[in-house]
Amino acid sequence: MPRGHALCYAHGMMYYTIQVRTKGEEKFIQTFTSRHPDTPLSFHFPRRRLTIRRMGKLYTELAPIFPGYIFIQTETAFSPPLYWELRKTEGFYRFLRSNSDPTPLSGKDLETVLHFIRLGPIAEKSIVYFDEQDRIVITEGPLKGLEGSIVKVDKRKGRAKVKLDLYNDSFTIDLAFTVITRA
Repeated sequence: MPRGHALCYAHGMMYYTIQVRTKGEEKFIQTFTSRHPDTPLSFHFPRRRLTIRRMGKLYTELAPIFPGYIFIQTETAFSPPLYWELRKTEGFYRFLRSNSDPTPLSGKDLETVLHFIRLGPIAEKSIVYFDEQDRIVITEGPLKGLEGSIVKVDKRKGRAKVKLDLYNDSFTIDLAFTVITRA
């Protein structure tokens, strides 16, 4: 059962992270909410829309921003019954930091997750242009505010590789962009 811990709020809410089976995130949310329709929890599974070229054809795909992770928004710490119901749901792996002490997100981790939650369930393409020194300038979209985390830009594919940190772990993801010409 969770022990006491410092509360971490964003607009009066706490955000916890659970790790679930990768590619089973939506199924986990659906299973839990169908069994517990009156749950006081809100689930967030941020995804991004990418255009993929396969054998000369373009396809649009949705890909998770944080594969295998679901963010749970709640006003209070988990009650013992709710804690155990989450753990018993098929596909559940663990609470972060640990099952014995689920810790709400805080600091930079919370900022990163809220950046994507505020965009809605799907991060669409960012709108960008390139300045005189050929540096990317983001005018709107999910890349806005992440300029310092961009590690590579592929103009041909319309993607920026972004380095994200979560729970002292770093990983990179691709986010799509559309280039506009400056007036």
